[in-house]
Amino acid sequence: MGHLANKTLFITGGSRGIGKEIALKAAKDRANVVIAAKTAEPHPKLEGTIFTAAEEIEAAGGKALPLVVDVRDEARVEAAVEEAVATFGGLDILINNASAIQLTGTEATAMKRFDLMHEINYRGTFVTSQKCIPHLKKADNPHVLNLSPPLNLSPTWFGLHLPYTMAKYGMSFCVLGMAEEFKRTGIAFNGLWPKTTIATAAIKNQMGGDHMANASRTPAIMADAAHVILTKPAKECTGNFFIDEEVLREEGIEDFSHYRVNPDLDDSQLLPDLFL
Repeated sequence: MGHLANKTLFITGGSRGIGKEIALKAAKDRANVVIAAKTAEPHPKLEGTIFTAAEEIEAAGGKALPLVVDVRDEARVEAAVEEAVATFGGLDILINNASAIQLTGTEATAMKRFDLMHEINYRGTFVTSQKCIPHLKKADNPHVLNLSPPLNLSPTWFGLHLPYTMAKYGMSFCVLGMAEEFKRTGIAFNGLWPKTTIATAAIKNQMGGDHMANASRTPAIMADAAHVILTKPAKECTGNFFIDEEVLREEGIEDFSHYRVNPDLDDSQLLPDLFL
């Protein structure tokens, strides 16, 4: 397995959850990590800030740059990318992790929430990718990884929660389109999605609470899978929609018990994630 030593990662929404776990995994390789997220002050329902995440990254062996960034603000995204490049001398990897979720149907979705999901999920992914691409073109092994699902046009996912499905699939369309558009540049564009639900703030606060989190895996499985993808040769690995467990199985890993939130459950009792 390769390593990310001296690589610079720009991670949106990286102050907690999967984004922070990917950051900490890279930090163990002594990577440079830019935490681009909104949370600068402690939140009553959400753990951590960009500054506490930066402290953890430094403690794990990496270098951190915490930046207050709202991916809906094009000018701020562009300025943050430029600051990252000025600080670390370049940019190697972009993780489009920032996302908003609400699993409601058409009539129950307020337009304010609809706009939030679309502006953060696929518009945020698009604009952050757009601002990073000129710098990624200069990197030795550039990767863009979107935390978005494989495209599955089953009506089920559209009928259950159309606004969120469109917003997440927009991120996946960015994988599909940018992989083709930029294949001659050597930048890899891939998607990564979990096989089971992951115990994040979204699961605890907006979906199934502690019960659902108990039947989930920890964010560490996504971080380990992301590490495998990001250390692959970019020119040979683009346009894929990866599933975390499948990525690790291809690396010879067969025991996933240490990723379970509740060690008393077996893998068959874990909840499958959406879109699969």
